[in-house]
Amino acid sequence: MRKLLFLAILFLPLATEAQILNIERSRIEKDTSKVFMFKAVAGLNVYNRSAAADDPVNLFGYNLDVNALYYPGKHGFMFISKFDYLKINDSDFLNFGMMHGRVNFLRENTTNYETFIQYSFDNFRGLDPRWIAGGSVRHTFVKTDKITLLFGIGGMYEFEKWQVPNSDDFVELSLFKSSNYVTFRATINDFVDFNMVNYYQVGYDRSISGFRNRISNSTILNTRLNEKFSITNTFEISYEDRPVVPITNVIYAFKTGLSINF
Repeated sequence: MRKLLFLAILFLPLATEAQILNIERSRIEKDTSKVFMFKAVAGLNVYNRSAAADDPVNLFGYNLDVNALYYPGKHGFMFISKFDYLKINDSDFLNFGMMHGRVNFLRENTTNYETFIQYSFDNFRGLDPRWIAGGSVRHTFVKTDKITLLFGIGGMYEFEKWQVPNSDDFVELSLFKSSNYVTFRATINDFVDFNMVNYYQVGYDRSISGFRNRISNSTILNTRLNEKFSITNTFEISYEDRPVVPITNVIYAFKTGLSINF
């Protein structure tokens, strides 16, 4: 059990990162003047390691990310998907998946529009499935070579099905929500780039006679050391004041890494 607990903690950052889907962050990181951009990343982990023949540890895991951007003219099309799975012996520690499609109309205008649809599941937390469909209006306050500041105001329909922890009971919830965000990006100098995206979603749930609020933040600091090396620090946090089932209402992840460009 100690080995399983250690491995679960080791891979937990993968799980926490997967909970926070930040489409605006993906748009910032991957926005390009190219008409079409496609990226797919796949990974597989399988091993059997143990200090004793009667105490094996078998690990199996995979991850798959497929992202695509299509900018044929005035409008933009985006597809993002992510799947992560981790199993240690007979225990599933992580099983997360998401597919998101979005259309951005008149994307170069100061005020533009977008619609989106998303399907996701998160068996690690008891969510399967979550469906989201909606749209928003985006307005750019400031856009220069150094600074970008914009906000989006919109609405969405969300359907969720949750399993109550430590039971066979399920809870379904359908809500219309206001979905809003603010994006700030600053190029501090030739070596440092800063991104921040804040989301706020709220909907009234008659079953509890109150509002359910969700807040999330994604902050990224990119530091270029030279032409080949750079450091990226990412912090993401999400908070829900009234989870549908009794689970942790704060999820966060911090990542730092060194990238090499050829």
